[in-house]
Amino acid sequence: MLDFVYYPISAVLWLWHRVFGAALGADNGFAWALSVVFLVFTVRALLLWPAIVAARTDRRVQKLRPELEKLRTKHGKDARKLAVETQRLQRENGVRPLLGCLPALVQVPVFFGLYHVLRSFNRTGTGLGQFGLTPEQNATTANYVFSAHDVQSFLSARLFGAPISASMSSSDSVLASFAQFGGMPSVTTIAAVAIPLMAIACIVTHINARFSLRHQSADAAGAMQADLMRKLMLWVMPLGSVVAGPVLPIAILLYWVANNAWTYAQQHLVHFLLEREERVGLAAASSTR
Repeated sequence: MLDFVYYPISAVLWLWHRVFGAALGADNGFAWALSVVFLVFTVRALLLWPAIVAARTDRRVQKLRPELEKLRTKHGKDARKLAVETQRLQRENGVRPLLGCLPALVQVPVFFGLYHVLRSFNRTGTGLGQFGLTPEQNATTANYVFSAHDVQSFLSARLFGAPISASMSSSDSVLASFAQFGGMPSVTTIAAVAIPLMAIACIVTHINARFSLRHQSADAAGAMQADLMRKLMLWVMPLGSVVAGPVLPIAILLYWVANNAWTYAQQHLVHFLLEREERVGLAAASSTR
C-alpha cells in the first residue's frame, strides 16, 4: 500500500550500502550502520531549504504577533472575519504557515518507511503484525530493492556483536533467525548497543528542545511557559526514546540519533543565517535613511 514510500527509501539505503560496503565489506555492521545514518542525512539535506524557509516564516509570525492580537481583539466574535483578516495579514507579510509543517510532515513517512524496510529484513516471528516466515524462507526472500543475498548480508551484519535489525524485545524466534548468520545474539549484547543509543537520543533531543525554546521571542516564550503541554515537551519528547527504545531495532535507534544530531547542527546553522539576514537588513535600512 505504501510501496511509493518503501521503494525510494530502500533504494537510497541500497545505494549508500553499496558505497560503504565497497570500503568496509558488504557484511560489515558499520557499513550498514553508516548506510542508515547517510539515508537520514540524504533526506534531511533535501529538506534543508524548506527548513530554512519554515524558520524564516516562524520569525515573521513572531513579529506579527502584536498585529494578530489586535485582530483577535477586534474580530474575536466573528470567526470568519478573523480568519479572512489573519490570512490577509499573513499574505501581505509573506507568511505561509503550511511551509512550517513541511519538514516535519515529510519525516513521518520516512520514519515509518524505514521502520518497515528494516523490519522486512527479518520476517520471522509470529504474533500480531509478524510475517511468520521460517529462517530459511526469510533468508531467500528479497526486500524491496534488496536481493535475497542483500538480506543475508544484513542478517550477518553486527554492530559490536549485535544485529542491527534486532531490538531488546526481540522474541526468541526472531533471535534464532540470526543463528546461521554469525550466531544467535543475546539480549545483553543487544542492550549493550541499544541503551547507549537511547541515552544519546534522549540527551540530544532535550538539548534541541532547549535551543528551540531559548530562541523564541519574549512573547512566544511567555506563552509557552503558560502552556503546560509545551513546557512538558522538554521532557516528554526526550523520554520517548527511552520508552520506545526497547522495542525499536538498533537501526531505528541509529536513525533517531543521526536525525537528532542533524537537527542540532541545522538549528545552529539556520539561526546563524537568519541572524545574519536580519543584521544585513537592518544595515541596509539604516543606510537608506
